[in-house]
Amino acid sequence: MPLDHHLSPEHEELRRTVEAFAREVIAPVIGDYYERHAFPYEVVREMGKLGLFGLPFPEEHGGMGGDFLALCLAIEEVARVDSSLAVTLEAGVGLGAMPILRFGTEEQQKRWLPKLCAGEALAAFGLTEPESGSDAGGLSTTAVRDGDEWVINGTKCFITNSGTDITSLVTVAAVTGRREDGAPIISTIIVPVPTPGLTIAPAYSKVGWSASDTHELSFSDVRVPADHLLGEEGRGYAQFLSVLDEGRVAIAALGTGLAQGCLDESLRYAATRTAFGRPIGNNQAIQFKLADMEMRAHTSRLAWRDAAARMLAGEPFKRQAAIAKLYSSDAAVTNAREATQIHGGYGFMNEYPVARMWRDAKILEIGEGTSEVQRMLIARDLGLPGTF
Repeated sequence: MPLDHHLSPEHEELRRTVEAFAREVIAPVIGDYYERHAFPYEVVREMGKLGLFGLPFPEEHGGMGGDFLALCLAIEEVARVDSSLAVTLEAGVGLGAMPILRFGTEEQQKRWLPKLCAGEALAAFGLTEPESGSDAGGLSTTAVRDGDEWVINGTKCFITNSGTDITSLVTVAAVTGRREDGAPIISTIIVPVPTPGLTIAPAYSKVGWSASDTHELSFSDVRVPADHLLGEEGRGYAQFLSVLDEGRVAIAALGTGLAQGCLDESLRYAATRTAFGRPIGNNQAIQFKLADMEMRAHTSRLAWRDAAARMLAGEPFKRQAAIAKLYSSDAAVTNAREATQIHGGYGFMNEYPVARMWRDAKILEIGEGTSEVQRMLIARDLGLPGTF
């Protein structure tokens, strides 16, 4: 399927609106939040008023009636300025609220989605465990049925949006039984926040994404009603695989935004910083770096938009999502390194946005499927021997 790289007038208007919002509202204040490792509640509230958290949701649930492309466009534009808020948006929508829309009952949707779409509440998705990251089939968290309740025990780690003052729920992936061959039966269960027995550990001290919220969660005999099961029992693995496929496209958009933001900052700096009597942008060595940065950001954008277009058309997109995620994360890391080099000593100072971008980039090669996992998925989809 050929990719039409032209956006519709509606999508382009949204992109420009979010671009201006990021530049005028986020950029002036995010550095302070980042240095204090503080969650930017006021900015998140403004993002909610703008409708960003409700972009791909039906109006009946308080959403904007848009689509997945609209969400990814917003994520990219926010990430051009700051990745902490971009991942807050990506995780809050893609991992937190979207599973409820896709797999939840009408009652669950009515209860949770309106505030999530308005940005008045955030939801988290509890998948990763201390001993289970890429090996999602190795979950040890359990949920046992006890009458009309589920009893949950286990630990989750690196969970985004799980400990804010406005976190309303965590959807937990847990083993709810065993099949005849011993394979785990995995289901997903909604756990409201707070719930007795759920302990939210202090926020992690992270290398990057310092203005986003990330915690370890412990479940000790956490009891929730049986109707908090999300979707069918035993379908949890298939549910989170579909969530991760979409999430990789959204993370690719985030990586693209970071790569573009590095270029934006470097172009400004190269035009104003002088050395030996002329702007450093006059030097061919700098020009070649900037040209390569543009190439990476442009190609990354084409990759994630292609994957998103295939998804919206109902076509297979797993390989394209993996390609987009793999390429964009590499582009982000490389552009961040080059932007820091162009800025010289100033690039190592946190007052300059490229320093934040350099710190934020590396996690993109790890989160939502490592670069190694993406290569494995691509090879498997190519039908190579030994990949099944």
